[in-house]
Amino acid sequence: MISEEEKEELKIELAKLEDEISTLRQVLAAKEKHLVEIKQKLGISLMNELKQNFSKSWHDVQTTSAYKKTHETLSHAGQKATAAISNVGTAISKKFGDMSYSIRHSISMPAMRNSPTFKSFEEKVETTVTSLKTKVGGTSHTGGSFEEVLSSTAHASAQSSLAGTRLPESEEELQC
Repeated sequence: MISEEEKEELKIELAKLEDEISTLRQVLAAKEKHLVEIKQKLGISLMNELKQNFSKSWHDVQTTSAYKKTHETLSHAGQKATAAISNVGTAISKKFGDMSYSIRHSISMPAMRNSPTFKSFEEKVETTVTSLKTKVGGTSHTGGSFEEVLSSTAHASAQSSLAGTRLPESEEELQC
């Protein structure tokens, strides 16, 4: 418990502290006003201060060890990613170049026609055409060469475009 005498002393001390705080607030407000006036005379704006504060904060962040380690790691990862992307791009470019060369030079070459890929494609086209002929109502024609299949397909396409959507009525119309 606090005695009456101690209560009176604390109340007096409280009043003095409140007065001092009030005086300090007035002094601080006067100093802040004086600060603003000086900054205006020097041409320092709020925006300049913000820029300076940001620059200082950014500098402080950059000097931390965590930032340095992260920067080094990301830089290293970026270099590896760039190298990998470059390698992929080079490989793709080379493949396209090889394909372009291969297509340009192998169309007229018999080697392409004897390749397993071409033979497989040729067989699939012949099977598809035979199936279509059977479904349309013509007789099955087997053993046709790839040129015959392409020629008959081109002929049928030309006739159907000339006659609207008319389908050929016989196998003779399908062949040139």
